[in-house]
Amino acid sequence: MERTLLRLNIVPCTFIERLNRFVALVEVNGETRKALVTNTGRLKEFMIPGRRAFCLPKSGGKTDFVLLAFEDLGGKGAVIDTRTQAKAFERAVELNTIPWLRDCRIKRKEVTVGKSRLDYLFECPDGEVYAEMKSAVLRGGERGEYAMYPDCPSARGRKHIRELIELRKAGKGAMIFFIGAMPGVEKFRPYEKGDPVIAKLLREALKTGVEIRALSISMIPDGRVILEKPSLAVELREGF
Repeated sequence: MERTLLRLNIVPCTFIERLNRFVALVEVNGETRKALVTNTGRLKEFMIPGRRAFCLPKSGGKTDFVLLAFEDLGGKGAVIDTRTQAKAFERAVELNTIPWLRDCRIKRKEVTVGKSRLDYLFECPDGEVYAEMKSAVLRGGERGEYAMYPDCPSARGRKHIRELIELRKAGKGAMIFFIGAMPGVEKFRPYEKGDPVIAKLLREALKTGVEIRALSISMIPDGRVILEKPSLAVELREGF
C-alpha cells in the first residue's frame, strides 16, 4: 500500500539541457532558468530535451530551482534528486514502514569509516548497522520492472562497497541499500554495463554477509513523494 512520505511545493518544468554535472537548464512558465542537479549519474534516459519534469524552488546560490523529478509511467515522477530520496527514506524509517529496518533508528549520519564516509549508522534490536544508500534510477528488464545502479562507472561506489565488506569481516553489521526512485519497479539488480566491478563487488559483499536491500518511491504530480514498495527483490546473478 502506498504511503505518503513527503509533501513538496513543486513547479512543473521542461528539461532543456544539462550544462554540467550539477546544473541543468529548464523552462519554467516560459522562461529559461537554471536548476541544481544533485544526482551524479548520467541519467540519459531522463535528460531528453523537451521532457516534462518537476522542479523545486530554492533560494540562494547560482540556481533558482532543484531538478527534482522527471515525468514517468502513469504520469508519476521518477525522483532523481538524491536529497529528496534521502529525506523520503528517513521519513519511512521514522514511520517504521521498512520491514528490513523494523524497529531500527538512525543513530548517526555521514559516518567516517576508514577513508570513506557512509550515509548512516542504524541502531537496531540486534545491534548497530553501518549502511550506505545508493540511487537506482535506471530502468531495465523487458517490462521495465528493474531499478538498476549504476548507469556509469563509480569509483566512489566501489570504495563504499569495499568499506562495507571490511566492516562485515571485522564483525560489524553492514548494509548497502538502493532507492529505486521510479514508479512501477519490482526488483533491483546491478547494471553490469554501467560498472562491472560494482556488480562483482556486490556479489562478494553478499557472500561476506553484507545485507543488500532495496525499496521504491515515486512522486505524485501534486508533490507527494510516496513509498511504493518497502522491499524490492534483489537479483545479483551474473549476465545482466
